[in-house]
Amino acid sequence: MVVSVHNYAGTEEKSEAFHYSQAVKIGDVVKTSGQGGWDDSGKVVPDLKKQVELAFLNVEKALQAADKRLSWKNVYAVRSFHIDLDESADYVIENFRKFTPDRRPVFTCVEIRKLGIEGMQVEIEVEALIES
Repeated sequence: MVVSVHNYAGTEEKSEAFHYSQAVKIGDVVKTSGQGGWDDSGKVVPDLKKQVELAFLNVEKALQAADKRLSWKNVYAVRSFHIDLDESADYVIENFRKFTPDRRPVFTCVEIRKLGIEGMQVEIEVEALIES
């Protein structure tokens, strides 16, 4: 089985600094690392609602870095990590409805004390299947 690692524009510096990749492709499965609410320059935006939206968009960028055919329609599993679940859960659910209107992936949602990049309030990690 072939394994390949992938990054997308704007994430190379973080990937190099922390020695990780944004996505890994293992056969017909792609797994992403946790995607946060950073903009194209890699800066985490302070607004929580915008962070969640950007995290969802960054998930799609990570998926497409591994395989251009992938999008949220291929996602079957989601894990989200929250600094304050009460503040952020509704925004995540709102984006689920927007990005996966016809699909309901399995979902694990966890509140934690701190995320890996300063200022991040939400991190989203997914698994997706490349359909033949």
